[in-house]
Amino acid sequence: MTDACDHHGQHVHHGLKDLALSRALDAAGDRCLAAQERFTPPRRRALELLLQADAPLKAYDLIAAFGAGGQAAKPPTVYRALEFLERLGFVHRIESLNAYVPCRLEGGHAAAFLICDCCGEAEEFAPDFAAQLSAAEAAGYAVRRVTLEARGLCAACQQSVTD
Repeated sequence: MTDACDHHGQHVHHGLKDLALSRALDAAGDRCLAAQERFTPPRRRALELLLQADAPLKAYDLIAAFGAGGQAAKPPTVYRALEFLERLGFVHRIESLNAYVPCRLEGGHAAAFLICDCCGEAEEFAPDFAAQLSAAEAAGYAVRRVTLEARGLCAACQQSVTD
């Protein structure tokens, strides 16, 4: 995010609140039960903070906001929770930002993000990598994970620049 981004009030934020947040956390708990995994309080809290956020969060943002009343968490607690959430597909790590976002799409998929260089918003979308994955398979390569990060300006920031 740049200091030149002074139009935050024009953005539609994507963080979940109230009933939507509660439903998302309940669904995550159900997925953990189905996968015979434990949805521990630290894992739940890390996911809750990411679901509430309007932009990607770094691990240290989570550490600082983790406890009730602004109490910081111990870094290993948060890193272990993030590792779990990423492994189960609840969150994605945006490498270029060294930050995390909740997965907004269902099922296992390649992660693809549109990242605004001005306001820092990261929007997940479903890419079509079928041809590239087929080419990799034909070459005998087993692709485990694909992440695409496209950087530019979101619609609100573009509008702000032209006003």
